[in-house]
Formats: sequence, C-alpha cells, structure tokens
Amino acid sequence: MQVKYDKETDILYISLSNEIVAESDEEKAGIILDYSSSGNIVGIEILQASLKMPEPMKIEYIAA
Repeated sequence: MQVKYDKETDILYISLSNEIVAESDEEKAGIILDYSSSGNIVGIEILQASLKMPEPMKIEYIAA
C-alpha cells in the first residue's frame, strides 16, 4: 500500500494494489474509487484533501 499527497493539486491518493486501473467511479463528490478489471478496489483518490481532512500530509499507521 502506498499513500501519496500532492500539495500542489491537493490530491491524496491511496494505492491498495499494483493491479492496473480499469475503471474509476466518483462515489461521492471528490472521492474517486479505482477498480481493476476483476472489480477489486485498487486505489482511492481524494480531491481537495485539505478541505476533507485536517492534516492530509500526516499519516498514522496502526497494525493490530
């Protein structure tokens, strides 16, 4: 999994897989889900991330 925040475009992208994106759907305004050809979610794109979360550059990883 990779998380990338582009401060210039204010886009946060969470890559969940190395699979190729076959389709993208904007589920809610500014939240885009990327799907593989088999229907798996491979990425999540958050537009205007700084307006949707307090600190888009801060990442906290919790493993249970």
